[in-house]
Amino acid sequence: MLFGRARIYFGKDFKEYVDLADGDFMYVPPFVPHLEANMSTVEELWWLACRSLDNIVVNLPDVDDASLAGYRRA
Repeated sequence: MLFGRARIYFGKDFKEYVDLADGDFMYVPPFVPHLEANMSTVEELWWLACRSLDNIVVNLPDVDDASLAGYRRA
């Protein structure tokens, strides 16, 4: 991650998460459903995402923000 405070939600109903800050790295294996969130309501989040050559992307159904632990929109 390049700049900011992020949270990656994963697991059943996205109840598990990992918090990330400037300079952190996280590997998400292929086919693991996950959501990325900016945990600041005032600062931008910048990160670099790298994918495999297959560039596998599966769009997930919308998830209610209220169901994500600690997440809120500005």
